Amino acid sequence: MSIKATIEKDIVDAMRSGQVMRKNTLRMALSAIKLAEIEKGGSLDDAVVLTVLQKEIKSRRETILDAERAKRPDLVADAEAEIALLETYLPTQLSQQELESMAQEAIDEVGATSTREIGIVMNVLLPRVQGRAEGSMVSQVVRQLLT
Repeated sequence: MSIKATIEKDIVDAMRSGQVMRKNTLRMALSAIKLAEIEKGGSLDDAVVLTVLQKEIKSRRETILDAERAKRPDLVADAEAEIALLETYLPTQLSQQELESMAQEAIDEVGATSTREIGIVMNVLLPRVQGRAEGSMVSQVVRQLLT
């Protein structure tokens, strides 16, 4: 079953069980997926759906920062709950050590020696970590290994 189909099924389950937050969060995620499908002009594979879900999570992390600045703990708690729910649809995240070893392999593979070559390493590494690590975290690890 695809991730999109799983989300659609979980929306129905949430409606039946009266889980309002779960239903609303999954509807927003499904809406973002459908918008991406419209922009692409066809259905999306699971890798692209994972990217959409990661964008949704990133958006909620930005919401948390804004809510903390505004001293709104209620909004922070809501966004954290939504992130926790959306993360259940992502594959297990890479540990720091796993990410570092994958980054080192990519660096060795392309023969990168300076920070000017981060883009080349990232082009090789990002498809390998698709959905299992945030791009900013991957970039940070590559930058540390190249300096």
